[in-house]
Amino acid sequence: MSEETAARESGVTVYTRVGCPACEKAEADVARICGELGKPWRAVDVDADPDLRAEYGDRVPVIDIDGREHGFWKVEEQRFRTALLGSG
Repeated sequence: MSEETAARESGVTVYTRVGCPACEKAEADVARICGELGKPWRAVDVDADPDLRAEYGDRVPVIDIDGREHGFWKVEEQRFRTALLGSG
């Protein structure tokens, strides 16, 4: 696995897009929770990459933990916290 792939697959990734109110809410929730738990996270704009735009379409926000899809459209806080506490 390349260093870039490993970096992309570790931590939390929120797939989002500009002008998406649900994405803004999910990013705020993820930022707060990850901040409290000391977990890294990043946001990725699906519209900046044609492959991501094709993969996710209108199904954003999507939250991945360590490269695996955890959920979409909203953050289920307790479930998200539990998954983060169980991840590396």
